[in-house]
Amino acid sequence: MSATPLTGFARNRVPQTALRRILALDSVVTTANGLAYVALSAPLGRLLGVGQGLLLELGILLVAYGAGVGWLASRRQPPVLPVKLVIETNYAWAALSLASLVLWFEPTAAGLLWIPAQAVTVGGFAVLQQLALRSGSASQ
Repeated sequence: MSATPLTGFARNRVPQTALRRILALDSVVTTANGLAYVALSAPLGRLLGVGQGLLLELGILLVAYGAGVGWLASRRQPPVLPVKLVIETNYAWAALSLASLVLWFEPTAAGLLWIPAQAVTVGGFAVLQQLALRSGSASQ
């Protein structure tokens, strides 16, 4: 698979628009994931093989984080330092998600599918955000 479609998505005639769109999508996905973890922590915990309490705590964290990312997306020109923090946090989340499979969790088959899929999604947001941020920096 070529990186060209991803690069094209992150580029835009108005780089800030691309960055804001990617941040907004990240916010929606993260907040929805967090709300699901909060509302359904017991059944999702059983399904994924992850503790209910941990999913509840992660859900609360994700809702707050998603709101913060949404706030950045709502800015006409998102400030660079907070965007970089979002990118680094997304990379860290992706790496820790994958590490958790080996180090901490004993996931079910569904968990073995969900956790890496989530890591790839979050890592993808980080890559797109980084490309859009670079594109915006080069044009300023």
